[in-house]
Amino acid sequence: MTLSRLRSDKGATIPLFVWVVGMVLFAAFVFFVFAKGAVARSGAQSAADASALAAAQDVRDELRLEFIAGLPTGVWVLPLEGKIPSPGNGIAGAQRLAAENDSRLLGVNPTFVRGDLAYEARIETNYTVGDSLVPGTEDTRARADATAVIEPRCKMLANVPGQTIEFTCDGSGLWVIDPKTFNAGDLPTAKELYEVNLAE
Repeated sequence: MTLSRLRSDKGATIPLFVWVVGMVLFAAFVFFVFAKGAVARSGAQSAADASALAAAQDVRDELRLEFIAGLPTGVWVLPLEGKIPSPGNGIAGAQRLAAENDSRLLGVNPTFVRGDLAYEARIETNYTVGDSLVPGTEDTRARADATAVIEPRCKMLANVPGQTIEFTCDGSGLWVIDPKTFNAGDLPTAKELYEVNLAE
């Protein structure tokens, strides 16, 4: 092969090399953008999960108060079984957890999942995907929603006005309470009465 032929081949290879390197770099930048988007979506989902759980936990505590208030009058069964919406909406707890996860709460909606009271939280991140080669991503914020369910752990056994009441709870067993002489501090905790989980 002559020297002139070698120089010709070398000259033809350089543009191809530059083009391949450019495509690889472009693909790397695009992949980086999508990776940042995935991180933002993951962060948004974590914030939504935390907000929904906080809302449900706040309402769980309020349901316990309704349960206690109903003991003297005999109307404690529905709160115990989580069959009535609490007067609260869980917004305060959801807002707090959204802020702790660098997000803002868009709303909390009460709902039911398989017959159990539940709360759906919707959030939007305060941070964006950031500058990239894809136009518009610098202002894009991730949104996500999650639902947490309040699952009653107890079941009524006896409810006769003026007499002791009885119910049993998963984990803490049988409870026998005199509605005329009970001490609120001796009653089951909110965690013993209700379990809070993310809806599947």
